[in-house]
This record gives sequence, structure tokens and C-alpha cells, in this order.
Amino acid sequence: MADSKREIERKYEATVDTRLPELTRVAGVAAVDHRGVMELDAVYYDTEDHRLAADSLTLRRRTGGDDAGWHLKFPVASGIRDEIRAPLSDTLPGSLAALVRSRVRETELVPVVRLHSSRDVHHLLGPDGSLLAELSVDEVRAVRLAGGSGTAAWTEIEVELADDGDPTFLDAVEHRLRKAGVRPSASASKLARALAETAPGSRTAPKKQRTAKKTAARPRTAGDHVMAYVRDQITAVVALDPAVRRGLPDSVHQMRVATRRLRSAFRTYRKVLDRTVTDPVGDELKWLAAELGIDRDQEVLDERLRARIADLPGTLVLGPVRSRLRIWSVARRHGSRRRTVGVLDGKRYLALLESLDALQAAPPLLSAAAHAPEDTLPRAVLRDYERLATRIGHALELRPGPDRDLAMHDARKAAKRARYAGEAATAALGRPAKKFARRMKAVQTVLGDHQDSVVARGALRTLAAQAHAAGETAFTWGLLYGHEEATAAAREQELPEVWERASRPKLRAALER
Repeated sequence: MADSKREIERKYEATVDTRLPELTRVAGVAAVDHRGVMELDAVYYDTEDHRLAADSLTLRRRTGGDDAGWHLKFPVASGIRDEIRAPLSDTLPGSLAALVRSRVRETELVPVVRLHSSRDVHHLLGPDGSLLAELSVDEVRAVRLAGGSGTAAWTEIEVELADDGDPTFLDAVEHRLRKAGVRPSASASKLARALAETAPGSRTAPKKQRTAKKTAARPRTAGDHVMAYVRDQITAVVALDPAVRRGLPDSVHQMRVATRRLRSAFRTYRKVLDRTVTDPVGDELKWLAAELGIDRDQEVLDERLRARIADLPGTLVLGPVRSRLRIWSVARRHGSRRRTVGVLDGKRYLALLESLDALQAAPPLLSAAAHAPEDTLPRAVLRDYERLATRIGHALELRPGPDRDLAMHDARKAAKRARYAGEAATAALGRPAKKFARRMKAVQTVLGDHQDSVVARGALRTLAAQAHAAGETAFTWGLLYGHEEATAAAREQELPEVWERASRPKLRAALER
């Protein structure tokens, strides 16, 4: 069974002759406990083309020390990683294999580097004897196992914050180390350094030069800008896959948003991207978003109803309202997470990822893609705006009721597409596109709250019927239904004003310049 840990650490350059400064002079450190030297032996795994390393992921099997086993590390921010651990075994545990599947697909994972580290460990302790951080001096020997046969050796200092520690403590430690002449490492990880220094033809070039990532070419044409946005969304889908599998907060929602942004880009910029290629991919993205939505939509509804109940005075909450909501929710969500993970493990999803890779490798650009972004992108954005204007006009002409609810839901989808169109064009068009996207988001928010009230009323009718059938009072459910009706009416009254602000001629004219 895998478990996880947030790892906050900093690395520093050292040599065998480096001497540690007096660390009790670091603010908050009362004592330094020398724990001795341990021998660590780690084999790092990746695909032959280093897909994990390209995304700063590390997967290793390590023996020695007090945490022997399999370790998979995901970058969170500079110096911060989430480490997923699994017990030591001869083969990669399935729990970790699943977390790299979106990047690895069906490609074999092979040993790429072996690192042997002699780790001299020191614990920095507070006045009460609690652990503040672990500082180690690592003498590392690296051997290339695939794609060459090079070796490398170096010494580094690693300072890892204790669980639940204050990250600012690492600033104090670094200040002390810098005063002693110790400088931060140029490599983000031991693996990155080992790959660079054991690569075929590797020289003694400066490490920063060897480990630097290639800088993408600056977008110039309309096609460049659209494809840059498309690549960002594809990257998000792949990167969010393990987060969804781990059940991290908001991960399903963010992955669903990335799929929707992709679909919107395909449709909005159909003069730039060939629809004979993007339409089939868009259909699969729609399928994935629907599968992801099963759990997410129920989660949103649960949060809304719980908040509504919490806002009621206690005297108006009659009967076992909270327990009935909980039972109803659990019944609807039973197995939904398992279903979501099953989708991510399925062949259809893997085929979609391969299609997205192919689209990036060979962008299906049309002739308009070669035009200047100022000529092509505004027209595409304004087409989506006109589509939204038509739908809002239709919705506002209808009388309140089911037909208007449906029309406002259609307008909401159009507002989302217009917003995404503006976001995709922001890098090329600047402030006017950014402002346009912000105004479209305001419209989307009003329409979204209206649609949520429609869905909530349907759920409240069901809950009221179940309560009545069980001999419970349905008073509170009826009261909540009335609140949702009032919310919908308020949003319908608010829409014309929000739309008027979003559709000002000056904003449209700025996009067309």
C-alpha cells in the first residue's frame, strides 16, 4: 500500500573537504544530533526517452536507510515535492505504475541510473528536542544503466524540513551555510545531475548549462499562439491524471476544465486548426469530460445543499435533514471514484492521450494559421461572442420556466466557450482579450449559478419525496426549494445588467484593432 509525504528540501554544492558551520548558531536550533553515516543504494527508472525526467518526476527503488522501498516524487514548487512511497519489492508496485501511466502509456520502464550515496546525517533539534530539519552530507556515485555507460561522482548537502515544519526555517539554515561559503546546487535533483553528467559525450561544462531546459520558440503566427494554448491544456490533462487517481482536492474539476478548454479551442479556432483532425479528438474529450463529471457534479451539488442547510436557523431544520442528505449523497456517489480510475486505466483514454500526442507532433494547421494573430484571432473570438449574444437574447425573450432554464443553460455553455476563446488569445492580443475573458467569466458565473439552482431544485424534489415516503416532514426540503427558486429569479434579473457590461462596443472594438 502506498503512502504519501510532502517533502520540502534544499540542496547545496559541496566537496569532500567542505566543513559544516556551527549549526547551533542558526536561530531556533538548540542542538545538533549526529546520527552517523548510512549507505543508500537507489536504482532510478524511466522510459528510454526519459519522459518522467522531462517532467521532473523521479521513480526509484532504494535500499538502505529507514525508508527503503519504492519512491515516486512529483514536483509541487521549487524545492517542494510530493513523495509517494510503497514497500520494497522486486517489481514496481501497481499503485505507483498507475500514477505514471499518463506519461509512460504502454512504454516499458527501465533502469536508467544507479546512485550509491554515503549519507552523513545530522538532526537539527529545537529547545524541546523536537526535530526541525535533517541535514545530510551525501557523497554520491552515479552509474549510467541505459543510454550510455558513464559515471559521475559529487558531494552535496541536503537540508530537509521536518514534517509540519515552518519553511522559513530553511531560510535561516541557508543564511548560515552561505556565510560559510556553501552555495545552492544548480541541479534540482540527484537524478537530473546524474543524467547530465553521465550522458554520452558529457564534458565538464558548467552544470547550469548542462541541465538547462530548451526554451520554446516565441509564438509569432496565429497558429503558433493557438498551438501554444493547446499544448498547455494537453500538458494539464497529463499532469492532472495522477492527482485524480490520488483523489487530490479539485483535481477532477481542473482536469475536466482542461478537456473543455481544448474542445473550445478546436471549435473557436476552426479557421486555424483542421476540423477533420480535431473533431474526432474533440468527441473523445467530450466523453472524458462527461466521465469525470459524474463524481464532480455530485460533489458540487452536495456542497451547495450542505451550505444551504447550514445557513438555515436551527428552528427551520426539521427532521433528520443532514443524515438524509448524507445517505442520498453516498448512494449516488458509490463507486464513482472507482469508475473514474477505471476510465483512466482504460484503452479508450490511452488512445485519446496518443491522439493528443500526435496532434502536438503534427499540428493540423490550415492556411490561416500562417497569418498574424492580430488578423485572425479577434475574428474567432468575436464569432463566439456573437454566438453568446444570440443565445442570451433568446433566453431573455422567454418567460420564466423550463424553456428559459434550458435556454440559459445553453447560454452558459456559450459564455464558457467565449471566455476560453479570450483566454486563449490573451498571449497574442494582450489586455483587450484578457478583459474580454474576464467579462465573459462574469456572465458565465451568473448563468452557472442559475443552472446550479435548477439542478438543486431537482435534487430537492427527490429528497422531499424520499422524506415523505419515510414518514418524515418535508418542510425543510420545501423551504430550500423556495430558496433555490428565489436564487434563480435573482440571477435572471441580474443577467441583463451583467450582459450589458460585458457587451460594451468599446471592448469589442479594442479586440478588432
